[in-house]
Amino acid sequence: MRKVLKGDRVKVIAGNDRGKIGRVMVVYPERERIIVENVNMITKHQRATQNLREPGIIKREGTIHISNVLPICPECDTPTRISFTTVEGVKMRRCKQCGEVFK
Repeated sequence: MRKVLKGDRVKVIAGNDRGKIGRVMVVYPERERIIVENVNMITKHQRATQNLREPGIIKREGTIHISNVLPICPECDTPTRISFTTVEGVKMRRCKQCGEVFK
């Protein structure tokens, strides 16, 4: 089990986008990187291909390191660190501030 999962709301705590809140769209656990919506926007120059794609300059999200975000607890709605606990033999995540167990 990972501390940050797809669909989590997170707050960016380091980098140019510090303070932004967004939802995790993709997690790359082997590289310890994630993609958060509307955070770390990069510019990509797209060339026309046979798939009838329009050429031009495209803005999209880039990856950021997992250590640069804090998950937001759904119960207390604050950015918090995560600990793990076992509930009925299943490993669950737990908010360190309010102690609530979630997904």
